[in-house]
Amino acid sequence: MSGLINTGDKRFDVNVPVLVIGAGACGLTAALKASDLGADVMVLERDPSPFGSTSMSSGFIPAPSTQLQKSMGVKDSSALFSADLRKKAHEKNDPALVQIASENIGPALDWLAADHGLEWVLLDDFLYPGHTAHRMHAVPEKTGEALLGRLLAATERAEIPVVTSALVTALFTSGDTVDGVQVTRPDGQTEDIGCSALILACNGYGANADLVQKHIPLMAAAPYYGHEGNTGNALLWGQALGARTQHLSGCQGHGSLAHPHNILITWALMMEGGIQVNLRGERFSNEHVGYSEQAVPVLEQPEGVAWCIFDERIFAIATKFPDFMQAFDVGAVKSGRTVADLAIATGLPTNALSETLTKTAALAEKSDSDHFGRDFSTKPTLAGPFYAVKVTGALFHTQGGLMIDHSARVVRLDGTPLPNLLAGGGAACGVSGPELSGYLSGNGLLSAISFGMLAGETAGKSISSPVAH
Repeated sequence: MSGLINTGDKRFDVNVPVLVIGAGACGLTAALKASDLGADVMVLERDPSPFGSTSMSSGFIPAPSTQLQKSMGVKDSSALFSADLRKKAHEKNDPALVQIASENIGPALDWLAADHGLEWVLLDDFLYPGHTAHRMHAVPEKTGEALLGRLLAATERAEIPVVTSALVTALFTSGDTVDGVQVTRPDGQTEDIGCSALILACNGYGANADLVQKHIPLMAAAPYYGHEGNTGNALLWGQALGARTQHLSGCQGHGSLAHPHNILITWALMMEGGIQVNLRGERFSNEHVGYSEQAVPVLEQPEGVAWCIFDERIFAIATKFPDFMQAFDVGAVKSGRTVADLAIATGLPTNALSETLTKTAALAEKSDSDHFGRDFSTKPTLAGPFYAVKVTGALFHTQGGLMIDHSARVVRLDGTPLPNLLAGGGAACGVSGPELSGYLSGNGLLSAISFGMLAGETAGKSISSPVAH
C-alpha cells in the first residue's frame, strides 16, 4: 500500500500553506524558518506530546565556524568539517549533501540563538571521534530532551501550532504533487488537511523490521534503540511518488548501550582510555575505530554483550554526561578497588580480566599499538579503582532516505525536484554514506537541523498566500 490517495475534486477540512510532519529537531527548525519568512505553518506530531529521536539522542550537534566557537578561539571551517565527514565515510557519502550540511549547520545554530533564544554551550573538554576540532554544541542541559524542549518553547513563542496525537496515514496527491494529508486521531476519526508545501520530518525506518531486514540485514537482529514511530512512512511515500533514494543501508549503530537498562553510555569512556571485554574477560576489537561500527563486534560476543572497563580518571569525565549519571543512579555502573574486586562485582573471570588489564597497561607504558591496531600511547594506563558497565550493541537510527537537492526539495529518479515535497532529518538521505562505519558523531542532528532549516527556507519563500479555512 502506497499511502497515496488521489485528490480528485476533494475539499479539505482546513488548508495550511506549509505543513510539517514531525515535531522533532528537523520539523521544528523547518517550521521556525518558514514562519520567519512569513508563511503560516502547522506541525503535525503523532504522539500525545513530542518525544522522538531528538529526545532519545545525546542532543549534541557538530557545527563549524559558529559565533560561539569564534568567541572561544576555536579555529574551524566548513571545509575542515566536510573533510572529516568524507574521511569517516571513506569518501562514500554524497559530496553534495556533505557540502550542504557542513556549510549550513553553523549558520543554523547562530540563527536559532540570535532569533529564537536557543542557548548553546561548546563541549571543549573532549574531542569526539573523527572530529578534528571542538565543534560539538549542546544546550546547557546537554540532553536531547532539553534540546527538544527549547525548540518547542521557541515554536510556542512564534505562535506556530503543533498538533499532537495527529498520525498522518496518507497523502492526497495529484500526479506527483502533494495536495494534503489524511490525519488519523487515536479514536479513529480522520481529518484532511490541505497544503501548498509539505515537509517530511518524520525520521527514518529503524522501527520497521521488514525494511531493516531488507536494507540493513547486518543490523536486523540488533536491539532497536529509537522511537517506535520511525516506521519509514516518509520513505514509502516518497518512493510511491517516484522519488530517488540513496544509501538505504546506512545507519547509526552504537556499541555501548547499557544492558539491560537501555541507557546510552558515552563513548568518551573508550576514547579516554577505557577498554571493552567480553564475558571471558578478553578484548575483542579496536575500541577507537568508532562507536557506530562497534555495535557489530559487541553483538558478535557471547550473549551479545560486553563490559566497558575504565578507571577513576575516566569516571570523573563520564560524570559530566547526564546519560551516564542516569545509568549510575540505577546501578548499571559497577566498581572495585582492585581487579579482583571488579571481577566479583561484574562476574568476569578474575585471571582473564587481570591478564587483559596487564597487557593494556604494558601497551600504554611502551606507547605501543596492539594487534587490533589501537594506539595506546595517547592516554594514561588504567589504574584502580576500576569501574565497569555491561553494554550491548544497538541500532539507533537509519541514515539513508529520500534524496534532496541544495534546497531540501525531494528529487525524482532523474534528479529534478518534485513540485512541493521537501525532506530533512531521517526522512532524507544523510551524510554517513552506505555503511555502518560512516557515521560521524552528531550526524543525525546535523542533517536534522541543517536540512530542516533549508526545507523551511524553501517552503517559506515559495508561499505568499495566507492560511485559508
